Amino acid sequence: MAAEDIIQIPRDPLWLAHRYVESRDAIQFVHLTRDEHRAATFISGDHMPAGKEPVQSDRRQALAAAAPSAPVHFIFHSAFCCSTLLARAFDREGLAMGLKEPAILNDIVGWRRRGAPGRDVAEVMDGALALLARPFAPGEAVVIKPSNIVNGLIPMMMALRPDAKALLLHAPLPVFLTSVAKKGLDGRLWVRELFMGLRTDGLVQRLGFDDAQFFGQTDLQIAAAGWLAQQALFAELVQALGVRVRTLDSETLLDAPKPSVAALAGLYGFDLGDAEADEIVATSFGRNSKSGEAFGRAEREAEYAGAAAVHRDELEKVTRWTEVTAERAGIPMTLPGGLLG
Repeated sequence: MAAEDIIQIPRDPLWLAHRYVESRDAIQFVHLTRDEHRAATFISGDHMPAGKEPVQSDRRQALAAAAPSAPVHFIFHSAFCCSTLLARAFDREGLAMGLKEPAILNDIVGWRRRGAPGRDVAEVMDGALALLARPFAPGEAVVIKPSNIVNGLIPMMMALRPDAKALLLHAPLPVFLTSVAKKGLDGRLWVRELFMGLRTDGLVQRLGFDDAQFFGQTDLQIAAAGWLAQQALFAELVQALGVRVRTLDSETLLDAPKPSVAALAGLYGFDLGDAEADEIVATSFGRNSKSGEAFGRAEREAEYAGAAAVHRDELEKVTRWTEVTAERAGIPMTLPGGLLG
């Protein structure tokens, strides 16, 4: 990389800090316009625009040259809960930029799970957050929605950014389980992959089952175990961080979009007027957050009702099993610290 690139690229937020290369302690940057951010479902993997050639820089050199960070806040989530919708909603020029599942954070999680020392992980995470939080315009904040595989590092991330606020977003258990079931084999494989990561992070052991017992559980029981592990983590974060974090479920968000958007803006310290809140709801809700196609509450409910009918027996049995497991483990099915009070 030319010397001028080493200086200029980290200063320019259009060069996304895309990947962490642990073998070289380097950052790969990819040029991504604001419109390309908006068009991408996530800023990772196959969701990125084709033909983007990464430019690699030594991590320490990149940080030394980087632009100062904007205020940064988070949307943490446990999947299937409209988190992408909210991240898109807070992509508002002059207010904030929403970053959807940056791959660099996944890289750091993988590095940690392979045994990286905690102090080194914290140092690299601190740098990654600084690079992700470069402001896209003067006065703008950055709202980061990580993948939920990052959830085991939430305490570290919040400690590294003591001024940050975070929403802990989740789907109610029946919605979560129905989402898994309606995705068929892909959904069932995904929740097992999620579960394995949560196990590595030490988050499923609190449920009181050993590995042999987990091995004997069905796909939807494993899905519910992963949901419970994240539910327990979120409850602990509310207790530990107080008013820095608030909780919200997807159905409350969809039932009360404007109050939810206004309350979240207030949590983040954004000056959001009534008319702007109306505009956010009008432009962000009522569409599929992944495809952008029209998809309102009625269509969503019909889709979920159909899947729930097909899998009713399994869903009812696993829901009851989860309630009993939650009671035994002392995990709340309804989280404290609600965004809407």
